[in-house]
Amino acid sequence: MAQAYNTADTLQSQDKASETGVLLGELLDLQIDNPGLNYPMLAWKPFAKTIVKGNRGAELFPSIEPQLAAGLEIVPAEGNRTSVYLAAKRLLDITGAAALLILLSPIMLATFVVLAITTRGKPLFRQTRLGHRGRPFVMLKFRTMSVDAEAKRDEVENEQDGPIFKNRSDFRITRIGRFLRVTSIDEMPQLFNVLAGHMSLVGPRPPIGAEVAKYKPWQRRRLSVKPGLTCLWQVSGRSDIGFERWVEMDIWYVEHQNFANDLKLLLQTPRSVLSRRGAY
Repeated sequence: MAQAYNTADTLQSQDKASETGVLLGELLDLQIDNPGLNYPMLAWKPFAKTIVKGNRGAELFPSIEPQLAAGLEIVPAEGNRTSVYLAAKRLLDITGAAALLILLSPIMLATFVVLAITTRGKPLFRQTRLGHRGRPFVMLKFRTMSVDAEAKRDEVENEQDGPIFKNRSDFRITRIGRFLRVTSIDEMPQLFNVLAGHMSLVGPRPPIGAEVAKYKPWQRRRLSVKPGLTCLWQVSGRSDIGFERWVEMDIWYVEHQNFANDLKLLLQTPRSVLSRRGAY
């Protein structure tokens, strides 16, 4: 049901009021095409969504940029908050990340050496991301773009919808970097983030603050649990999936977070990485 808001700024008459409405809440059946999970997904979006007809009207969402600039939490904690689950999940994160670091250390060391040579001593890319409840942390990746990539961002067209930035043929990605991306080797240093407690093995991918500033309120819920290395989006097609669908998957995880689902997603991740689907 749409409700008109008669504000002095945007609505001068009943005619204009009919052009802007607000939907309060929306039930959306999600049947995600992921045979390994096979769950009927019903997600509740408690948000106010502005419907704009024509060029008048604007989204009636308050800015969260002051909170982001101050490094404050922007959403309450959700997901599975039981002490047993949180303890088991943390134990899995520590043991799993440590085991993977040992197993993958030859690949990581070789990658580090090659990048140290080809990037003039800057093999690691450090970027501030938003973690649990929107708290900032420094995320690690192997460098896949040229050192001056940020300065050239305006030269690249965004191929994705929503606030995220993706381009399949981004010229800033180096040859080595493209290989690291399609094989997901570039993400391996995030195992140190998992050990440090900034991330989990399973959870929504951590976004950057500039993207979150453009989120609608319901989309911020993906920050209500600790971010992770892999997630439902990761095993379902990654960058081939549109932004809203991606967020819906993350919110499904928030509402169905349990140890069994974590294990299923972890077990599906190797196949997803080897398929290289949506990795660019």
